[in-house]
Amino acid sequence: MKHTVPDCPLCAPQTAASLLWQDDFCRVIAVDDADYPGFCRVILARHVREMSDLPEDEQLRLMRIVCAVEQVVRECTGADKINLASFGNMVPHLHWHVIPRWQDDCNFPEAIWAPRQRAGAARAPVDRERLRASLATALGA
Repeated sequence: MKHTVPDCPLCAPQTAASLLWQDDFCRVIAVDDADYPGFCRVILARHVREMSDLPEDEQLRLMRIVCAVEQVVRECTGADKINLASFGNMVPHLHWHVIPRWQDDCNFPEAIWAPRQRAGAARAPVDRERLRASLATALGA
């Protein structure tokens, strides 16, 4: 049985449009952010606060998925760098941000949550179907 918390937004199901891949352990969603096309979140299927709350085999499983998502985002976006982040300060449900970065994006080299450094180059949206297909290949259907 999966443990969920009623008021947790990450325990709630995602819309079909944002869902890129899922299994019984976690899901990958697209984050709508025009400044960072290809931005994804990897969200654990059950409500857990910290990586250290998972048994070691699940820690490794989650990190393998995060790394696979990172590779797919790199391939699909051509980003200069990929940032990985797991905070949970606002929503204490274990999840990872996989964020494509470019040297000319609006915040580079600062974090995307920092004040803007410049207007930033316009970027075309990433093809979500390509992301879905690439994730299915990397992670299994």
